[in-house]
Amino acid sequence: MARAAVKAKQQARAKAQQQHAKKGRGSRRKGSGGGNPNQQLFFERMRRHAKWAYVVLAVLFAVTFAALGVGSGSNSGLSQLFSGLNIFGGSSGTSISQAQSEVAKNPKSAKAYRDLATAYEAKSQIAGAISALQSYTAIKKKDATVWAELGGLQLQQAQTFATAYQSAANAQALAAPGQTFLPSGTLGTAIGTSPIDQAMAAQAGTGASTLYQQALLTYQAALASYQTVGKLRPNDANAQFNIANVARSAGDYATAVTALKKYLKLNPATPQRAEVEALIKQLSPAPTKPAKTTTTTTTTSSGK
Repeated sequence: MARAAVKAKQQARAKAQQQHAKKGRGSRRKGSGGGNPNQQLFFERMRRHAKWAYVVLAVLFAVTFAALGVGSGSNSGLSQLFSGLNIFGGSSGTSISQAQSEVAKNPKSAKAYRDLATAYEAKSQIAGAISALQSYTAIKKKDATVWAELGGLQLQQAQTFATAYQSAANAQALAAPGQTFLPSGTLGTAIGTSPIDQAMAAQAGTGASTLYQQALLTYQAALASYQTVGKLRPNDANAQFNIANVARSAGDYATAVTALKKYLKLNPATPQRAEVEALIKQLSPAPTKPAKTTTTTTTTSSGK
């Protein structure tokens, strides 16, 4: 009986080990993905085709390098391929030296001066841009767009001169502080100014006077440019507004008033009508009062 029980246990243990071994082999086959023969066939085909694709790409890569001249030390090749590509969205444009060279070759070319002005503007060199646009407008006399651009640059330059003049005038006042406290009239003339104050004020005054003249002349040049735009575009309200703005800055109030009236005529529905009318009233000269007439009465007397 004991032997039969031991033998039965041994058989049961062996059977359990066999079942466990079969279960493990089945799970490994399932986890490896080998249970789908179509899937294995697909990946095998893809690997075979990929080898040919790699070969084709390698050949194309070698031919491209040879055609573009990469590594040859020349300026051709990839550098030329990407020369016009700017991934940052900007454009370097024509340099000043290149534009100047083009002007030297074609001194009567309006496009050459246009490119030169653009190159100067890209470098914030306003004086050079103004000079180039003046040469351009001497050739293209009816290009209102460029005349307006020229007027805008001249106005910007005039404002720079005006700001510098204001600083120089303040420096002049600080250079001779004694002048501020001098009494007016005969007493002030008698006291006079100290020689040191006079010398310092004269030195500062020379620079301020020069800047004032530069600002005034540049304002007048901007006004002339905008007036040309007004003639070329007689129905452009904005042109008249620009004329009024520059004329006011230049101290030409009569021209400013005339331009503002034309602006309201061309743009009667402007939301700023009240402000423009108030400015017209402010800049208009005060009406002159008629002179009073005096009558003299003569009496005649008769003598005996």
